Amino acid sequence: MTWPNLLSTLRIAMVPMFIVAVLEGRPGWAFTIFGLAGITDLLDGYIARFYKQQSVLGAYLDPAADKLLVTSAFILLAWPGVPTGLQIPIWVTVLVITRDIIIVGVALIVRLTIGLKKFPPSRVSKWNTGFQLAAVFIYLLTGLSHQFDLLAKGVLAVMVLLTGWSGLEYANRFIFHANDLPAQMQAEEVAAASGAESSSPEGD
Repeated sequence: MTWPNLLSTLRIAMVPMFIVAVLEGRPGWAFTIFGLAGITDLLDGYIARFYKQQSVLGAYLDPAADKLLVTSAFILLAWPGVPTGLQIPIWVTVLVITRDIIIVGVALIVRLTIGLKKFPPSRVSKWNTGFQLAAVFIYLLTGLSHQFDLLAKGVLAVMVLLTGWSGLEYANRFIFHANDLPAQMQAEEVAAASGAESSSPEGD
C-alpha cells in the first residue's frame, strides 16, 4: 500500500475518535483530531502528486475518507443534545448530505450508461469544500469560546450559498449539457493514450 493510501486509511481511523470526542463534550480534542485529519488530507495529495503515487485505490479511498469525516462532523454538530458549542441547523446538514448523494448518484448513472469515469470538481465545488471544512473548524471552536459564534454563522451562510450554487452547477452540467459528456469522455481517452505513449520506453 502506498503512503497516500496509508494516510487516507489513517484519516478514516480518526473518524471514530472524532465522534467519541464530540459525544463526550471534548471540543478541544475534537478540534485537534479534525485538524490532524485535515493535515493527512493535504499530505496524501501532495505525496501522490509529487512522488507520482496515484492509484486506483487512492482515487476512491481519499474522497471516501473526506466525505466520511465531514459528513460525520455535520451530523454530530447538528444533532440535538450533543454537548458542542454552537449547533449547526439540521436543515443545513440535510442540504449538504443531499447534495452529495445526488452528485454521486448522477455520476454513477452517467458512468454506467456512457462510461464516463472522471468528474473533475468545478472551482465553485472546491470553494464549497473549503468552506465546509472551515465551518466545522469554527463550530468546534465555539465549544471552547463563544467569541467565535458570529464568525461561525457567517462562514456557514457562505457555505450554504456555495452548496446551492455548486448543486445547480452540477445539475446544469448533467441535465442541460448531457450531450457534451461523450466528447469529454473521448478527450479523456485521448489524454490517457498520450500519457501511456509518453511513459512507454523507446525502442532501440
